[in-house]
Amino acid sequence: MPLSTKKTLAATGAALLAGSLLLTAPAQATPGNAHCGDEAGNNNNAFVNHAQLTKKLNKIEQTTGGTVDVEVIGQSNQGRDIFSARVGHGDTVILVESQIHGNENHGTEALLNLLPQWGGNTPAAKALRENVTIVAVPRLNVDGGENDTRQNAMSWDEVVADFPQLADAEPAWNYRDSVPGFDTNRDFNPDLDYVPAPEDFPGTSAGTGWYLTPESQSVRDLYAGLEDEFGTVDYFVDLHNQWNCYVVEGTGEHTPLSISGKFIADPSEFGDWPKFDYDASRRANVAVYDALQGRGNSDFGDLTLYPQDTNLPGTALGSFALRGSATVLFETSSQTQYDGSKGNGKLTKQIEIGLGGLVDSVADDSISSIDPEDYQAIPNRAYPED
Repeated sequence: MPLSTKKTLAATGAALLAGSLLLTAPAQATPGNAHCGDEAGNNNNAFVNHAQLTKKLNKIEQTTGGTVDVEVIGQSNQGRDIFSARVGHGDTVILVESQIHGNENHGTEALLNLLPQWGGNTPAAKALRENVTIVAVPRLNVDGGENDTRQNAMSWDEVVADFPQLADAEPAWNYRDSVPGFDTNRDFNPDLDYVPAPEDFPGTSAGTGWYLTPESQSVRDLYAGLEDEFGTVDYFVDLHNQWNCYVVEGTGEHTPLSISGKFIADPSEFGDWPKFDYDASRRANVAVYDALQGRGNSDFGDLTLYPQDTNLPGTALGSFALRGSATVLFETSSQTQYDGSKGNGKLTKQIEIGLGGLVDSVADDSISSIDPEDYQAIPNRAYPED
């Protein structure tokens, strides 16, 4: 059922912490339809490791006869390949990135399932490829994925070796010495030609990033190449995970997914970005929401809005939104440290449905008929009540 035909739920949720896409779980009551960590955690072995990812991507390329084109777009600090997979030759480009945080795996698994479908021989797949070009980065933070850490694997000394002008600068605020590594999703800048300058450190979550890490540099270069080819990267989707016990505001039902298209409070704060298009982002998120509504009595439809009081220009979503991409955040409710493998298949499937629905709506242009104001009717994410 389209969102515009659904009763609008109250949208007066309290502001949540906006400086991070991963929040520390508070002491809250457990919603009735979520196990919320009562299964043993540390389930990284439930997902593909780097060797398995490499093998699966190569197999997808082979079995689709190259219709899905897999390339290496960079290497991590520990020397692992970072892959992209491209399918389609339409004029509208959709860039999808997964696992910028190493302990957020479900998007990677979903892409491994979707890529062979998009590259398949069905009439629907062939028609889709005529209208869109999909470029996916199935696992950006390959070191963090292997090490089961949110951060990448890179010391500040290694950054200084790459950028000697930072020798006397204070380490970036998103650096964690105990790992050591960076929250790579704070290392982006809407200026793709930005060169790190010592006066810009340590920075804050409300500021832009620096492209210090090989992960952010790889996506920047990929994005810049797509801009050269297409003019604008029409859509950018970032697949993340969140705490597994959030609920739907007003109902208390467990929410398996939060989405968002809002990461910039005021685009003029960061210069002149004439292609910034919040309405396009809102339409894209509604397309995801609508795709998940008609799934029977499952809780696929209980998705929510990620907190909207965000201003995160240093994220990939914020930086690329300023450059004109319609942006969609997926926050699947589970992480490797929080819980075990219970529900992994279902959580992966909801990403496939939501992301697949978005791609389909772009391919057939039904997205253009979506009212962006319907975005405001998506219920807010909330904490469970005590």
